[in-house]
Amino acid sequence: MDDDHWMDEALKEAERAYRGGEVPVGAVVVIGDRVVGRGHNQIESLKDPTAHAEMIAITAACGYKNDWRLDDATMYVTLEPCLMCGGAIILSRLKRLVYGASDPRMGCCGSMYEILGEKGQGAGVEVVGGVREEECKSLIQTFFKERRTEVEKKR
Repeated sequence: MDDDHWMDEALKEAERAYRGGEVPVGAVVVIGDRVVGRGHNQIESLKDPTAHAEMIAITAACGYKNDWRLDDATMYVTLEPCLMCGGAIILSRLKRLVYGASDPRMGCCGSMYEILGEKGQGAGVEVVGGVREEECKSLIQTFFKERRTEVEKKR
């Protein structure tokens, strides 16, 4: 199975967030040929600013593995991680990160900051960006366009 296949799983999680009124970001953690952790944004529903898709997926993967070290795992996430999530990726020792759309406002893999990849503190993490980028970006853009329309209707 390739990066496109696993990004499809992350997109399914992003769609769950979308249906729940959350910013549509989804993530999965994969070891071998198995998803061992899933997550989607739940900031609004949990009233928790740390409830990002990546954090939830890492927690689930650590629970599955019964270890905080995920050095044999790859994370697939629909949006370039923020600094908080990048820190969690470094601390959990993920081997590889694959993301869909870049995040020019908060991204930590080269867009706004660079803590992951060959130049960052997380130099041991292989980073691949732009996988199914248009699909990932389109879902987020549609979400925010709908939110702006709702706000305008209330005026």
